[in-house]
Amino acid sequence: MAKSVIRTAVFPVAGRGTRFLPATKASPKEMLPVVDKPLIQYAVEEALMAGARRLVFVTGASKRAIEDHFDTDAELEKLLESQGKSELAAQVRSVLPRYASCIYIRQPAPLGLGHAVLCAQPAVGDEPFFVHLADDLIDAGVPCLKQMAAVYNQKGGSVLGVEEVPHSDTDKYGIVETKGLAAKINRIHGIVEKPKPQVAPSNLAVVGRYVLTPRIFRHLEKIGQGAGGEIQLTDGIARLMKEQAVYAYRFEGKRYDCGSKLGYLQATVEYAMNHSTLGGPFRDYLLDLMSVRPDEIVPPPVARKRARKRS
Repeated sequence: MAKSVIRTAVFPVAGRGTRFLPATKASPKEMLPVVDKPLIQYAVEEALMAGARRLVFVTGASKRAIEDHFDTDAELEKLLESQGKSELAAQVRSVLPRYASCIYIRQPAPLGLGHAVLCAQPAVGDEPFFVHLADDLIDAGVPCLKQMAAVYNQKGGSVLGVEEVPHSDTDKYGIVETKGLAAKINRIHGIVEKPKPQVAPSNLAVVGRYVLTPRIFRHLEKIGQGAGGEIQLTDGIARLMKEQAVYAYRFEGKRYDCGSKLGYLQATVEYAMNHSTLGGPFRDYLLDLMSVRPDEIVPPPVARKRARKRS
């Protein structure tokens, strides 16, 4: 089979991010920063390193900030240059390379991930494509999507990024069933959306990275509402499996669930510790903080004020 370069990446970004309210009331959750870059920029960089050149954002209300972030801001660049901040100006210019193009498609209603992917069909066309959920930040030596593109070229079928999760958490993910649980690449024989732990076929969860063949669209057009009353991508993949092989790939790298506050904080701390300029001072700060007993840590003024009111 001839190798295929996957040219298109789809980013479903229409969700409201209610778990992060009020921070996401007026700003998209995908614009939450991890140190000095928003989540959506990490997502775009991963897709570009995997070979994508066409970036399709499926957006909703209050998502204009994403478009602005990837747009050219000549006025800001000129201001930074005039202030002698050439390095910052270069960083602003490099947010989106010249060879990449952005397409924005509005999802008319919050009808689910499957519907969001279906909305991207006119921009994707009849080619394999990536789907990247920015909530799942994956730190890897070889970008996760690039790993999965190699698996696609090896196997010739759709590929889902998976990892083991606690059995108690299966009702938070799409869960796959395979015969060789220990293998790095397995053909999927079953997939179900958010099953209860007692009926889950495994604890192998799909975690926000997909390589899909264009045939997925015909199935997404036909399925009705699934779990949560939404059109589920998982249900479309279950139908696709009846005519094409779909593979589970245990990617190399560490995933941070930035859709949860704890996962987001973990990503922020660990990325800060590994930052090229902030890493050293930040590590020193954490070491100093860890040397203080918990009862000696002084809460910020607002927390102290609330504590006084409760007492």
